[in-house]
Formats: sequence, C-alpha cells, structure tokens
Amino acid sequence: MNPYPSYKDSKMEWIGEIPSKWEVKSIKYISGYNLESLGSDTKPDYELDYLEISDVNSGGEINEPTHYEFSKSPSRCRRIVKQNDIIISTVRTYLKSIGFIENDVTDLICSTGFCVLSPNDVIKPKLLFYLVRSEWFISNVISQSIGVSYPGIQTEKLMSIKVLLPPTNEQSQIVSFLDTKTQKIDELIEKTEQKIELLKEKRTSLINHCVTKGLNPNVEMKDSGVEWIGEIPSHWIRTKMKYVVHIFGRIGYRGYTTEDIVNEGEGVITISPSNIREDKFSTENSTYLSWEKYHESPEIQIFTNDIILVKTGSTIGKTSIIPNNVPEMTINPQLVVLKNIRLFPKYLYYQTTCRFIKESFDIEQTGSSTPTISQEKMNEFPILNPSNDEQIQIVEYLDEQTQKIDSTIEKETQRIELLKEYRQSLISEVVTGKVDVRDYNG
Repeated sequence: MNPYPSYKDSKMEWIGEIPSKWEVKSIKYISGYNLESLGSDTKPDYELDYLEISDVNSGGEINEPTHYEFSKSPSRCRRIVKQNDIIISTVRTYLKSIGFIENDVTDLICSTGFCVLSPNDVIKPKLLFYLVRSEWFISNVISQSIGVSYPGIQTEKLMSIKVLLPPTNEQSQIVSFLDTKTQKIDELIEKTEQKIELLKEKRTSLINHCVTKGLNPNVEMKDSGVEWIGEIPSHWIRTKMKYVVHIFGRIGYRGYTTEDIVNEGEGVITISPSNIREDKFSTENSTYLSWEKYHESPEIQIFTNDIILVKTGSTIGKTSIIPNNVPEMTINPQLVVLKNIRLFPKYLYYQTTCRFIKESFDIEQTGSSTPTISQEKMNEFPILNPSNDEQIQIVEYLDEQTQKIDSTIEKETQRIELLKEYRQSLISEVVTGKVDVRDYNG
C-alpha cells in the first residue's frame, strides 16, 4: 500500500499531514449524541436489554446484554441505542470500551457511562466507529479526562474532538478494507485464544491425573471412596484437610474498616482474591492495611509456602502458594490461609488446584448471591497422602511440565497482544490517511 499522491497540513500536531482532499471536523458536526433516553415515566414492566460499559471490550466486541424489567434495572440504565449507533465509554477506566451497533435492535439500552453517537449523512457510521477507535482519538480523550478516583471525559469535550473526514466516495473503500483486515486479525486472535484454553485444560488435566494417580502407570489401584476422585494408588492414604493443615481466617471481631486501609508504604499488603490470577500469586494492585491491624492477628500473617484459598465471593475456591521473598502480608476476610502443613507444601498446593477440591467447594458452599464456605466444611475436604518421596517426585515432574505449558501460554498471550497492537496501528494509519487503500482488491 502506498501513500496518497498529495498531502496538506492538518494543523493538528498529533496527526500531521493528511490527504489533500480530506477535511477536519469536530465530531459534533458529523454526529448527534445521546439523542434518546428512557424517561422517568417509563412503565415499570417495560422489558429491555441493557449494556454496561464493561460489556464492551477493547476489540469492539459486545457481550450479550442483560435482560431487565425497567423497575429492576440499574439507575444508570437510560440511553436508547439504535442500529448504526456507536457507544463510547466516557469513563477512563473503560476508555477502550467502544462498540458499534451493526444490526437492527429493539429495546436496547446502555449505561449513562456511554456517550451514544448517531452519525449523520456526511459520514459512514462504520467509518466513525473506526475513527474513534484510533490511537490519536483515544490519546485525545485521555488528555482531556478529569477526576482522580473515577476519571472521565465530559461529553461536550468528547464531541469537540476533531476527526478526519474523507470524501464520500472513499469512505466505503476505507470501511471495506478495515472490515476485511480486522476480521482476519480477529480470527487469528480467536484461534490463539482457543489454543490457550486448550493448553490450560491440558495443564489442569495433567495436575489432576498426577496428584490422584501418581506417576507410575503400572501401580496397583484401589477405590478412593470419593466419586469425583475415583481410583488412587493402593498404598496411598486418603485423609482429611484437618489432619494435614491448620486453617486460619480473619476472626470477625478482628475485621477492619476503610479507616484501617492505608497508602502503600504505610502498612502491609492485605491479600484479596484479586491477588490470585490463574492459581498464581501477584502483589499487583494491592490494598494496604495498618501495622496495628497486621500485628493484631499474627495467626494470619503470611509467609513463604503458606497456601491461600478464597472462601467467599464469586471466585470461591481460587488458590495459590506463597512464593519466596514476599513482603509482610496478611489476608482479607474473603480468604483463609493453610499453615502448619504436614505434607510437602507444593504437593498440597497442586491438590488444591484439582478438580476434586473444586468439586468439594461446589458441593459444600452456601449462599446464592455471595457464595461462601465455612472453615469447618473445608476441614472435611478429602486429601490424598502419598509417601514423602512420591510427593517430591510428583512436584518436580509437575513443576517441569507446567512450566513448559505456561511458557507456551505466555508466548501465545504475547502473540495476541501483538495482534491487537497491529490491529490498532492499522486502523490508525488508515483513518489518518497514512496509506492509500482506494485501490485495494484483497
């Protein structure tokens, strides 16, 4: 693809030169915004489909909307969305949540966290969608966002941002080119994501097999007595969690309030479920608790080789083992910590990631809106106990094999990020006229 034959100064530093026949227009001159909303007189039983800002991802893909009756919908469920509208999150946290309503829709309502653009006749709706997804547009929104805890851009400022308007006869060609190219990129991303899911399933199956069947395929087996475990090596012992660990949680009267939360450097990390990702521990995006509260509960102070489990909330059952060289930490009320472990700690950790432990959580948890499980119930979870030598052998084997799988997952994840970056760069180059796609024939 070649550049356009001639260019002119756009008078916008972040874009530079643009094709000589293109125009520069503020969005407010090529699109209406927030044209229709549900009023307070809407009937309580009016049925609608609702999109929250988290329902749109950085690739422009839109999740299935949530169905509500108006009386039971969130208070921000107000803005009416129609075919060919573009929805843009004005909240900086979800800045790249930009979606295009390509198909005819009925009763689709979005959050007031979106600005709803309704393009007029001077621009192809899909082209405006690509324009507002470009890097320079998003950078513009970031620079004009205000606020600290919940930063965002005022709708009037968003509508004043300038975009490029190609001649009408070129707009369809640009849209056709980008539709074709981004679809191919998205298909590659989807295939890579499927490969990652298969690798994760392989990893889970491998761990589950090794910690329930061992490494010797010829060993004599016996019934474990637990349906979701099946047979285990005949010399293994089936025991219970309470006989191999002590479980500690944050005692109610030693809970804490927002007043006990401090800034980084003024206290210790208080671990939450968000610190566990794919059964691995991370200190990113941590919350900090006062030293006073930390020393108040020494039994839940966290050290290397402790195992943490989520006991309350939507991610109940998530688990991780604490690595070496961690700072001083404690847990929040959603977690428990396993200490005084009488098995090889890493072997017990691998057991806590297994299907049979997840099954135990599913069976024993209570609560529908906020699932939870008691420490007493966890104490009764089945645990398999091979010899010490076997535990070490299983851990060494799983460490080696899972590392290989994790390395492959990491490479494929990086590939997805590169594809997304390429997609974003391609959109930006085309909608700013850096390349001429008028003669593109696929």
